[in-house]
Amino acid sequence: MRPAATCPRCGRRGSPAWYEDSAEPTAWECPAGHRWSSTGRPGWTPYPSPAAVPGRQGTSKPSPRARPHRMDRDGQSWRIGTADDVAWIAGHTTHGPSVTAAIPPVFEAYATFHPPHGIGVDVHERAVVDGLAARTPEQQWWLGYLDTGAHDIVFPGAPTVTLYWGWSYLLVEAGPEQALTWRTGHLRGGGALPDLFFPADRSWLVSALWDDTWTDIGASADMLAGLLSDPLVNARLVSPDEDACPPGLTRD
Repeated sequence: MRPAATCPRCGRRGSPAWYEDSAEPTAWECPAGHRWSSTGRPGWTPYPSPAAVPGRQGTSKPSPRARPHRMDRDGQSWRIGTADDVAWIAGHTTHGPSVTAAIPPVFEAYATFHPPHGIGVDVHERAVVDGLAARTPEQQWWLGYLDTGAHDIVFPGAPTVTLYWGWSYLLVEAGPEQALTWRTGHLRGGGALPDLFFPADRSWLVSALWDDTWTDIGASADMLAGLLSDPLVNARLVSPDEDACPPGLTRD
C-alpha cells in the first residue's frame, strides 16, 4: 500500500502515484493531478526509503501512469479533465424538472439563480463567483463547457467528458478568474460562466442544463445563505422534489 504524502501544490494529503518523465526521473502525482519531483525538493520523497516499500527494492518500478492531457493558454499549461473527475456526477442525477436533474442529490441544500431584471450579466456573474470564492478555501476549480457546436468551449479539440444525456463537456482545471474571463457567450446570454463548475473538494456544484435559462447549485446551507443575501446573485432556494424553474422564466 502506498504511504500518504502532502502535495506541495494543493496541500492535500493522499497516496501519490509515481510517473515516468525523462526530465524528472523521480516524479509524483497527487490524486488531484498535481505533479512534483524529488529533484525540486532536495531530499524529499513520499516514501520513507526504497527498502521500506514492497516492490521498490533494487531497480523495480511501478508501471508508469499515463500523463494527464494538458493545453496551453495565457502562458500556462492547464490540465484537461477526464471521466474520473466527473464520475461523482455522471449517472447520479435524475430525470424530470427538479434541481437534481442537474445536481446529484448529495448536498445539504439547493438553489437556482439568474440575472435579476435591470442588472447586466457580467455584474451578476461576478457577484456569483465572488460569493462562491469568498466561502471556499483556496483551491483549483473544475470548469466545464458544454459543447453545443455553436458556443465557445475555450479549448476546442481537447478531449471531452460525457454527462447527463450524452452531452459532451470540455473540463479544465483552473480557477475563479478563468471562470469569469475565458469564454465569450453561453446558452443563457452573453456571459462568460462555464455551464458546469465545482471546486476540487466538491463542496458545491453549479450546473446550467442545455434547455434551462437559469443555473442550479447544490451546496451547504451556509454557502447558500451567503449567496441569498446578495441581490445581484438573485438566488432562490428550491427543494430536491420541486420544479426548479424560477417564477417568470420558462424552459427553452
